[in-house]
Amino acid sequence: MSPAVWVLTIAGLLAIVAFDLIVIARRNHTVTIKDATRWVLFYVGLAGLFALGLFLFSPGQSGSEFVAGYITEYSLSVDNLFVFVIIMARFAVPSLAQDKVLYIGIVVSMLLRAVFILAGAAAISAASWVFYIFGAFLVYTAVRLAIEGENDESDFQENVVIRGMRRILPLQHDYDGAKLVTRTDGRRMLTPLVIVISAIGMANVIFALDSIPAIFGLTQDAYIVLTANAFALMGLRQLYFLIGGLLERVVYLNVGLSVILAFIGVKLIIEALHGSHIDDIGAIHLPHIGILTSLGFIVGTLFVTTVASLLKSARDNRREAIRIKIDE
Repeated sequence: MSPAVWVLTIAGLLAIVAFDLIVIARRNHTVTIKDATRWVLFYVGLAGLFALGLFLFSPGQSGSEFVAGYITEYSLSVDNLFVFVIIMARFAVPSLAQDKVLYIGIVVSMLLRAVFILAGAAAISAASWVFYIFGAFLVYTAVRLAIEGENDESDFQENVVIRGMRRILPLQHDYDGAKLVTRTDGRRMLTPLVIVISAIGMANVIFALDSIPAIFGLTQDAYIVLTANAFALMGLRQLYFLIGGLLERVVYLNVGLSVILAFIGVKLIIEALHGSHIDDIGAIHLPHIGILTSLGFIVGTLFVTTVASLLKSARDNRREAIRIKIDE
């Protein structure tokens, strides 16, 4: 992409972030399901318009790569929501302050992810063997995710940075609405929201260690990687309020995500082998996995995961209802 396109895109993303901040500042009630649904559709629509623009005006496979990258990042980001729920409960964040906390935490993580993306793009352009590292890491992550199973409170532990902030910063114990700074006995004090924002931002960056190598397995275009991440993260906050209570029903989410990560990891390793002029391993021919094949596999896996999860939840609810009826 040309420098002008980069500048216009960054300016557009910053405008959306600023608009979001204005909406939050004017909202004087907790986010409702209706609010969340409207904003989720708004951000998905924005991503769709951006993809359409790429299909119409960008040469090559930019549009397909963005769609595949966006779906991958969005689906992997859903796993973040489990941790967000745990953090909000762990720190007993007031309902009215949750929107603001998520907004600031996600914006901070967007900036940090941008650094990771540019560093990853530079590493890939300098040496193709980085694909071997990314691929192996994704396969390892997929196995770990499949073995660990469902998310629980052990997925969030206060790290050394958070504990250090508690010792260094002038923190008061109680919240003051949605304020980050308050006055106690005439002294400026930070509220616990500062710790919560830091925890969410760091959790998001840690998840980026999985998701950024995954999207590099679909495209090596830093512009596509950056915009797919940005659009996925911008809609994540609203998704938290929309499906926070439904996450428990998607019991096979980790299985689906582990399959996707393993697929992309294997794809990266195959591409690295092709880059090393290795097209066959013994009698096995290494196929070229195109972006449409990747997109179809990702969408299909998510569909099967969701349907299987809902069927299991419905079956478990029926069994529970029968058990309660028998006990009566």
